[in-house]
This record gives sequence, C-alpha cells and structure tokens, in this order.
Amino acid sequence: MATTGRMPRYDVRNDGAGPYAVFYCDRCEREFRSQPDITGTIANDIGRQAMGGVLRGMPLFGRAIADSVTGPDPRYASHLSPSQVQAAWNQVADRFYECATCGQIVCPSDWDPQTNTCKEDSPRRGEIAEAEAEQAAGMVKGLANAFGLGAAISGAAEAAKRAAAASARCPKDGTMAPPGTRFCPQCGSPMVQPTPPAAAPGACPSCGAATGGAKFCPQCGQKLAVATTCPNCGAEAKGAKFCPECGTKIG
Repeated sequence: MATTGRMPRYDVRNDGAGPYAVFYCDRCEREFRSQPDITGTIANDIGRQAMGGVLRGMPLFGRAIADSVTGPDPRYASHLSPSQVQAAWNQVADRFYECATCGQIVCPSDWDPQTNTCKEDSPRRGEIAEAEAEQAAGMVKGLANAFGLGAAISGAAEAAKRAAAASARCPKDGTMAPPGTRFCPQCGSPMVQPTPPAAAPGACPSCGAATGGAKFCPQCGQKLAVATTCPNCGAEAKGAKFCPECGTKIG
C-alpha cells in the first residue's frame, strides 16, 4: 500500500446514491473515485422517512417540525464529514505515491518505482521518455497498418529519426535542441552535439563534393590531402598509385 503524508486534492460528488470523494493526481489530474456508502445512505433515508412520517402525523405543527428535523435527502447530499473523507481516502490511497523530491502525490502513470520518485524528478527521466515514445510509436504503427497508412507513417518516422540524429541532445532529461545549442533549455546541463556524418570516400571534407582525386575541391576550393585510402572501396593504399584491392587509381 502506498504511504503518503497527506491527501491530494479532492472534491465531493453525488450521482444519486450518496456522496463520494474524487481524488486527483497532482501531476496529470487523473481521477480516482471512492465508493459511496450506499448501505448507510439507504438506512439513513429509511430512518428519515420513518421519523418524518411520525412527526407529520402530529396535529397542528407536525409537518413543520418534520421538515426541520429530517433535513435534506441524504441521497443527494453534497458534503462529507472529515471522518467520511478519511474513509473515502482509505479506499484509494494505495493508488497514490508521494515523491520524496518534489512532495507531490502522483498516480502510477507518473511514478517511477525503480527510483521511488515521480517520473519528472527521476534520474531515469530521459530513459523513461524514450521508452514511452517507442511504445507510442508502436501503437501508432499498428493503427496505421490497420488503415493502410503504414508506408506514410514509416516515412515520417524515418524523417523524425534523421532530425533527432542531427539535433543536440541533453544526456540528463533527453531534451532535443538545434545543433550548436550548448546548454539544455530545460535543466541547464551541457548538451551532447550530433555526430557529423562521415564524408564519402574521395569526397571533400569541407563541403562533401566529389573530388575525383583532384588536389583542390572543384566546388569550394579546399586544398585536399593526398589520398591514402581507395576512394572506391576504402582499402588502405599504402602509397600505391592503384588500389591493391580493386585496382582503382589513387591520387
């Protein structure tokens, strides 16, 4: 059973079977409802009706006395006593957890049991976000395939992966930002910059244009180092004019 130092926010409702309490997660506002005391409400209502019937049978002032004594119909009461609220909380308390870091009372959807903190304060925040994103992507893919949209979704997913690979990433909370961003806009941690794509064999290291073995790049004019690997297969040339693996001319 979850242990919390306090109750989360709650309100009292009544759907016609007696009042009950609704408790809310501090993070996502998810509702957890107690059960109304239907037996107590029925018993209270029967006693109320019996008392009212007796009083109303009295001459002269019986009806006025009955109305003041019996009070409102308990089936439609909109309040709970402190003891009733506590009893309602006892019904749903095992659905809540208290974060030792921020002190908020959260539901299982916002709780990380491995660290005993809410997901927002968990050291595994980035890992959890990635796992939830993968799970959501799997659900979307399944729906897309069911409606014949698998190819379109796959293309969008590949585009998203390419965008993520070209973005700076926070190693602490997983926040993505444009390349060159030095610090995480969410937590201030140093960002990990994306790995630049490897240049194709024989390509200019500055602009990526094909050089064809030239000493200067035909596109940007960058001076090129003498090739030490085969531009065709990537084998070590070891100073040879022709690749020892595929015979391609080098340099």
